[in-house]
Amino acid sequence: MSTKLAGADVTSDQILARVISSLEDDKAEDIVTIDLRGRSSIADYMVICSGRSSRQVGAIAEKLVERLKEDFGRNSKIEGKDQGDWVLIDTQDVIVHVFRPEVREFYQLEKMWMPSGSHV
Repeated sequence: MSTKLAGADVTSDQILARVISSLEDDKAEDIVTIDLRGRSSIADYMVICSGRSSRQVGAIAEKLVERLKEDFGRNSKIEGKDQGDWVLIDTQDVIVHVFRPEVREFYQLEKMWMPSGSHV
């Protein structure tokens, strides 16, 4: 059941909560949330997760985009879905990266964006 909210009334925390629930529903693994507020102007949060296969990575991303549109009327930009190694979903307030595990290990975005002293 969806409760559609007007786009302007939606907070980044509400978007983040829906992103996390969507990822969990689709069995994304190793979900990491990074707070970017005060550190970057690109978004308030970054979420990084893994899918077990290229097919799952693409499906996780596709369902997330559909759910955000349905629940909040929000169009998200999506890149990399056809390859399925690394899909980026830009919701404006939350940037989501969905990786195959070996691609995630190679790029190690968490290390680049986590605050000093944090451990993944």
